[in-house]
Amino acid sequence: MDLVCAIDLDTILPCYLVSRLKKIPRVYDAHELFCEMKEIVERPAIYKAWKWIEKRTVPEFPDGYTVNQPIADQFRTMYGVNYEVIRNISALETLEIPVKSEKYILYQGAVNEGRSFETLIPAMQQVNARLIICGDGNFMDQAKALVAQYDLEQKIIFKGKIEPSKLRSYTTGAWMGITLFEKEGLSNYYSLANRFFDYLHAGIPQICVDYPVYHDLNNPLPFAVLINNLDADTIAAAINQLLNDNLLYESLQKNALVVRQQLNWQNEEQKLITFYSNLKLRFG
Repeated sequence: MDLVCAIDLDTILPCYLVSRLKKIPRVYDAHELFCEMKEIVERPAIYKAWKWIEKRTVPEFPDGYTVNQPIADQFRTMYGVNYEVIRNISALETLEIPVKSEKYILYQGAVNEGRSFETLIPAMQQVNARLIICGDGNFMDQAKALVAQYDLEQKIIFKGKIEPSKLRSYTTGAWMGITLFEKEGLSNYYSLANRFFDYLHAGIPQICVDYPVYHDLNNPLPFAVLINNLDADTIAAAINQLLNDNLLYESLQKNALVVRQQLNWQNEEQKLITFYSNLKLRFG
C-alpha cells in the first residue's frame, strides 16, 4: 500500500497535494503544536501564514499521531481529528555507566529560542561545573553572546552538531542533563523533548521543567528534578542540588534504570506498527 506521511506542518502542504494527485492515503505525524512554538507565536505575520496552512490542511488528515495526549487533545478540539499518541522514545540498549571523573552538565538538542538559555547561562555563574552544549539552532549566536557577556567561556563549551554515535558518549558521561522550555508558546508547555528520554536511557538524572507531560512521566518513580520557574537562581539551586546531594542523585539514577525498562522504543513501536497495520486493513 502506498501512502504519504507529512512530518510536521512544514511538510504538510506538499504531502496533501501529492496525496490528492496520486489518490493515496495521507497521514500526519505531528511532533508538536507547530503554530504555537515561541519563534512562530511572536512573529504575527509568520504565525498568520502557518495558521492558514494548518486550518486548511490538518482537517484533511483524519489519520495521524502525535507525541502526547495534551497535543492530541488540542488537535481534536481545534480540528475534530482523533490522533494516536506515539512517543519518540529512545531504544533500550545495553548500558554501562562509566566512571565519571568530571561532573559536567549536558544540554543536547536544538539551540533554539524558548529553551531558556537566557537564564540557564547566567545561572552557571553560581555552579562549580562545566556546561557542555551539543547542538545548533536559531539561538546559537545569542547564546554565545550571553556566554561572553557573563565571562563564562571557560565554563560553557559549545560542541556544535555531534554525530549520534559520538553524542551517546557525551550523554552517558555526563553527570546530569538539562531539559528546559519557556512557557511562551503552548507547544513548549506541552512539549516532550527527545533529550528527556535520551537522558533517562543514559541513566543520568536531569533538571526539567515541571510541565504536565514531564510531571506525569516523572511519577511515581522520579528520575528528574522538576522546577516550577526558570529564574537563574532556581536553575542554579537545582543543578547544585544534583551536584552535591549524593543520596538524591543515587535515588534518581536508580529510578531511571528501572523506568527505562518500561519507557523505551521497543514497547512504543508496537503502537506505530498497529497504526499502520490498521491503515492497511482499511485501504488495502
